[in-house]
Amino acid sequence: MAKNEIKVAANVADTIRPTLKGASKHPGLQALRSVVGRITTPLLPDDYLKLANPLWSARELRGRVVEVRRETVDSATLVIKPGWGFHFDYQPGQYVGIGVLMDGRWRWRSYSLTSTPVTRDRTITITVKAMPEGFLSSHLVAGVTPGTIVRLAAPQGNFVMPDPAPASVLFLTAGSGITPVMSMLRTLARRDQITDVVHVHSAPTRSDVMFADELDRLHDAHDGYRLTVRPTRTEGRLDLSKLSDVVPDWRERQTWACGPEGMLDDAHQIWSAERIGDRLHLERFAATRAAAHGTGGTVTFERSGKTVDVDAATSLMDAGEDAGIRMPFGCRMGICQSCVVGLVQGHVRDLRTGVEHEPGSRVQTCISAASGDCVLDV
Repeated sequence: MAKNEIKVAANVADTIRPTLKGASKHPGLQALRSVVGRITTPLLPDDYLKLANPLWSARELRGRVVEVRRETVDSATLVIKPGWGFHFDYQPGQYVGIGVLMDGRWRWRSYSLTSTPVTRDRTITITVKAMPEGFLSSHLVAGVTPGTIVRLAAPQGNFVMPDPAPASVLFLTAGSGITPVMSMLRTLARRDQITDVVHVHSAPTRSDVMFADELDRLHDAHDGYRLTVRPTRTEGRLDLSKLSDVVPDWRERQTWACGPEGMLDDAHQIWSAERIGDRLHLERFAATRAAAHGTGGTVTFERSGKTVDVDAATSLMDAGEDAGIRMPFGCRMGICQSCVVGLVQGHVRDLRTGVEHEPGSRVQTCISAASGDCVLDV
């Protein structure tokens, strides 16, 4: 089945035990869970498993925060030990969904993995920068303590480094855009594939550079890794139209770029104008949204039997989760299609483009909002 043809169930009853990813690789454990499920019916295995170990779950991925490590004044790395069902076969550059219980509600966001796929201690890491408008990012940086149990979504994303790596690589990063590239760099170092890598990173000051010490060590240890740090507060933003001054052979390199929208838009235009767009790989942390229009409306979640009044800027996913509904989700930025549900009645509006969808459509709830009263099949 093609990627854009994947159908996601809009609702899973609490008494249904879905098969977790990788269950076929562990038939013994899955058989045990099936037996426990039959014995404990009508209760779920989770009701008993969590008494033994809170990371054991038959219906969701969980993890425990084992360490919170400061990177800069406003960023931190969370070391997480996943529970049963998580597999370390992700690709460097992918992201993972994380849910944290705050004020009685599970708050979800997606963050790039900064760890390598293979680790001896079977942990993963995400590195989070606290944003003024980001209540969850601020909590993860300053409020989460070791021992906290979190929910996880399986790693995904197409911003990845292949194996073997290309002969010559250019990384263009800025701010927290370095996080997926850090997973790539660590993996390249582990595979001994740092042969010709140029890395241009921008940050307000040198003290704002995440992983600064580790990047310096990579620069010193590998002749094939050349790092250029640009402090934008004193030198200004990097002008990509003059990239040849910094990286003369940038046109010949496979490039991975992650950072502010303006930088990524400029890169897309310049690489396209040079007719080498196939050598540019972009990662955008957030969907660009169009200006809000309309007045929102009443959203009815048909299968759940709940309704909620929302404004024109609130996504259908946020509206459903605020109402206590288990909404399907993935990247939460309009890329992966995991949140798609059926629109039964009414109209909804794409928050990125302003395009309205009609009844009978399947809509992405993470980047769609009510355009008048509507009914969703969830």
